[in-house]
Amino acid sequence: MAVSTSFAGAKLEALLLNTASSSRVSSPSPSSSSSQLAASFCKPIRSGRLVQRGVRCDVTASSSDASPQTDQFAPPNFSALEQLKTSYADRYTKQRSSIVVIGLSVHTAPVEMREKLAIPEAEWPRAIGELCGLNHIEEAAVLSTCNRMEIYVLALSQDRGVKEVTEWMSKTSGIPVSEIRKHRFLRFNKDATQHLFDVSAGLDSLVLGEGQILAQVKQVVKVGQGVVGFGRNISGLFKHAITVGKRVRTETNITAGAVSVSSAAVELAFMKLPGASHTTARMLVIGAGKMGKLVIKHLAAKGCTKMVVVNRTEERVAAIREEIKGIEIIYKPLTEMLTCTAEADVIFTSTASVTPLFLKEHVSDLPAVGQETGGLRLFIDISVPRNVGSCVSDVETARVYNVDDLKEVVAANKEDRLRKAMEAQAIIAEESKQFEAWRDSLATVPTIKKLRAYAERIRAAELEKCLSKMGDDIPKKTRRAVDDLSRGIVNKLLHGPLQHLRCDGSDSRTLNDTLENMHALNRMFNLEAEIFEDKIRAKVEQAQK
Repeated sequence: MAVSTSFAGAKLEALLLNTASSSRVSSPSPSSSSSQLAASFCKPIRSGRLVQRGVRCDVTASSSDASPQTDQFAPPNFSALEQLKTSYADRYTKQRSSIVVIGLSVHTAPVEMREKLAIPEAEWPRAIGELCGLNHIEEAAVLSTCNRMEIYVLALSQDRGVKEVTEWMSKTSGIPVSEIRKHRFLRFNKDATQHLFDVSAGLDSLVLGEGQILAQVKQVVKVGQGVVGFGRNISGLFKHAITVGKRVRTETNITAGAVSVSSAAVELAFMKLPGASHTTARMLVIGAGKMGKLVIKHLAAKGCTKMVVVNRTEERVAAIREEIKGIEIIYKPLTEMLTCTAEADVIFTSTASVTPLFLKEHVSDLPAVGQETGGLRLFIDISVPRNVGSCVSDVETARVYNVDDLKEVVAANKEDRLRKAMEAQAIIAEESKQFEAWRDSLATVPTIKKLRAYAERIRAAELEKCLSKMGDDIPKKTRRAVDDLSRGIVNKLLHGPLQHLRCDGSDSRTLNDTLENMHALNRMFNLEAEIFEDKIRAKVEQAQK
């Protein structure tokens, strides 16, 4: 009977550590490669911040506030693989690795926390490498957007995998583990699959059906291509999520009337401005990337005919000006940002800066805006990390809104949102079943490979014995006939067992039978330890690359 993964992990550690202790008084194992392999598997967790954050006006938790972290293992000098092959204490081979999501989103955590956890796209490969360097993590992916920070992993143990990833998130962000636990959410296996499919379909977005999240899911796959650790299970999950996102948008009307984060930001600004100033308010957009471009488009749709755009280079602004006709778009370099801010009533920020562009001292001395716009300068910040420090809210003549404040805009039409979500859920349920069937089919692949290899070793050894008894002057034709005969016998003997390891997942009984057959063959031919050894070796290879 299989035991829990938590118990399995404890047993594995005990086995390895006990072996390490005994190796101090006994002669070393002759298998040096196995020794190195086991020692590498028991390496300590790596640490180190991915991004050095700049100074913020709000207080950042110091490293001393975080839960103390200690190395889980010291690299022992011993050989453990042979004992792993014969020990029944280890039960990882009885448990299929789990897909786990550890995440924080706009629904569970404030922007102040999400911005510290955010990982720039350029750092995703490095993050995957560090995550897969953890003891119980085989594969990983990072989905970091303005509304969410989610880590997807394939874990040998659910509990230990969650613990290791949470500690890693604490180290990279400086946020204590206890605080992350308060705001994180966890999803496992089918629930993890359902969650990502909901995300890709736009059902988990602040703005139902918004299209940008699908592009961000696609970017995870694009960045992950060729990255060690973005493995078959996790990459397959994200690729299937893209299919789900496309189907939902094609087969339902979820995008009808849907708004993006950028359009919601523009809507929020117009909600806060007096109605008489909608066409006269001076608009400033800082950042001409995807989000900034959408802000400009929605401002134009609202009737704005003139706006200033601040960006590092003019090329993007020129391209937007060429695309959106009929409005005056004035380019200003980043060095003139404060000057432009002094002349604006509403400022939209959407840059990738990891440090604030505006602090209290930048805004407090700006000239007051006219009473026709309410006498308040509005900062609409849709960046994560935030471009506008929270301390700017202390300025009496300024009001600051961030992505969390967009809830006020999207709260409308709640019934319509729920109806559209129900239409999409039917598609997601269908696609989830297909993905789980595909993943279930992967479970038998290692057994099939190992059983074939086992049979081939026996065939080759017996063939060599037979040919040696027949002498050296055997005709090539006879040698080939005997070889073909041995292959034919092996293939026919394997045909039945291998057929019982294949299923299409169309019904649960057939799938359960298949998994039972797999475990039976693993026991009969002692394949479990070899499969687990391959998992260890794969982790070592990941760590070495």
